[in-house]
Amino acid sequence: MTRTEYPWLLPSAMADPHDPELPADPPPPGSGGTGRPRGARPRRTVRDWVIDTLLFVCAAAVGLAAAEASHQMNENQALVAFDQLLGAAACCALWLRRRWPVRLAVALAFVGLLSPVAGGAFVASLFSVAVHRPFRPVALIGALALASSLVQPLLRPDPTSGLLVSIVAGIVMVLLAMGWGMLVRARRQLVVVLRERAHRAEAEAELRAEQAQRLAREAIAREMHDVLAHRLTLLSVHAGALEFRPDAPPAEVARAAGVIRDSAHEALQDLRQIIGVLRTPGEGEGDRPQPTLATLDALVEESREAGMSVVLDNRIPEPAAVPAAIGRTVYRIAQEALTNARKHAPGAEVTVAVRGGPGDGVTVEVGNPPPVGEPGEVPGSGQGLIGLTERATLAGGALRHGRTGDGGFRVRAWLPWAA
Repeated sequence: MTRTEYPWLLPSAMADPHDPELPADPPPPGSGGTGRPRGARPRRTVRDWVIDTLLFVCAAAVGLAAAEASHQMNENQALVAFDQLLGAAACCALWLRRRWPVRLAVALAFVGLLSPVAGGAFVASLFSVAVHRPFRPVALIGALALASSLVQPLLRPDPTSGLLVSIVAGIVMVLLAMGWGMLVRARRQLVVVLRERAHRAEAEAELRAEQAQRLAREAIAREMHDVLAHRLTLLSVHAGALEFRPDAPPAEVARAAGVIRDSAHEALQDLRQIIGVLRTPGEGEGDRPQPTLATLDALVEESREAGMSVVLDNRIPEPAAVPAAIGRTVYRIAQEALTNARKHAPGAEVTVAVRGGPGDGVTVEVGNPPPVGEPGEVPGSGQGLIGLTERATLAGGALRHGRTGDGGFRVRAWLPWAA
């Protein structure tokens, strides 16, 4: 998380962005009244020292004014000295207002009943309670402060003003101090909420970026598998034929070598195109090799040239009218199914059937009978059909595959085609 550039200008309760001290409930036992474990209380910032000093000076000024008024009224000098001592102690106690705001306010409420000189410190303590504690303790301390404001003029009346004026002035000072403190606390809570939202938004943005990268890697891996598996399977099959039939006729050897050469060349071309897309992500979608349903004939013809027996039954009159995304998915399904048939059922006749229309969707079905003899060992990852299922699901369709009753294999997929 990003720290504030000038933390010394913030109150200590908010200087740490990882642990702002604005509890919604009373602090737990043993926390020292701060909501934190003992020994972990935040240290005062420069702003805290300035504010604490100003409050101390203001409380002392109010106390001096009250002491001067008592002296001018020729009250008992011992009582005046007692008031001054209590007032000085109350002002010094303000330095503890951040650590024990509730205890300090309760103590000063009773001290203020006996000593008007402590009135300024009592008001400052009420402000601290409203800032650092939630509503429930603030309401209780406020009730105690209002009661003290009603009783204090009765115990120590001010001869310069009437009883009603003293009571009203005391109530107004209590309400102003606590209202101001609650306003400060509400503003701090708003800042904390906004800070948490900003941090949460940053974390979510990082997660979205990581997820986008992961999805991009998966898409690249799937595309490379779909593009290269078909070519590399041709290489493997024909290289295996040359290995196990060294006495084959020269024409057949030349034909297999030509297929190997063409497949290797096309695989390199496809790989260059994919790598080119990765290196230039700003280029348009058209730069990327994007087969469609219209290129399905070329795929079947390529398989036939490689020695496969393939029957294509395409009942869609205008393949170019099929949406590009759907046509590309149909092409990849047929390509993977032909690759699997070439690996696991060499020599078997493969049937590719495509039908459908707008509103009905597109159905592609690729099937082959059981292989003739034992198929050769051809390396493969076994993840092609899983990838096809994911492709069909992402396109809004479904794919099923499995063996038929006679031992063959069939892949059937349906993809939506909006009207």
